[in-house]
Amino acid sequence: QVQLVESGGGLVQAGDSLRLSCAASGLTFSSYAMGWFRQNSGQEREYVAHISRGGGNTYYDDSVKGRFTVSRDNAKNTMYLQMNSLKPEDTAVYYCAAYVQYGSSLLSRRSQNSYRYWGQGTQVTVSS
Repeated sequence: QVQLVESGGGLVQAGDSLRLSCAASGLTFSSYAMGWFRQNSGQEREYVAHISRGGGNTYYDDSVKGRFTVSRDNAKNTMYLQMNSLKPEDTAVYYCAAYVQYGSSLLSRRSQNSYRYWGQGTQVTVSS
C-alpha cells in the first residue's frame, strides 16, 4: 500500500521559514518524480514545485520561485520543501504526490492529473 505522509506545517509569522517533509512508503521512491501542491480553503489545489527522480531537476511556480526549494533524499524515501520568506498568501494545506506521467513538460508537471498517491496534507498558516 502506497503512503505519502506530509509533516512540518505550522503557524508562523510573515518572513519566517518552515521545512515540510513528505515520507513515502510502499513504492520505489527513487523511480518517481514528485510534486508539491497546495490548497487554500475554497480554492482549487495549485501547483507549487516538482522534482525529478534523481533530484537533479527542480521546477517551481512563479509565486514561490526564489523563496522555496524542493529537494529529496532517496535513501530516506523523503522529499522536502524548504519555505523561506513566507507570506500570508502562502497559507494553505500542502500536499505531496508522486508523478506518474511518462515524460515531463511544463503542462504535465503543473497538472494534478499527472500525479497519484496524494498525502493527507499539512497545514501551513502564515500570519501578517
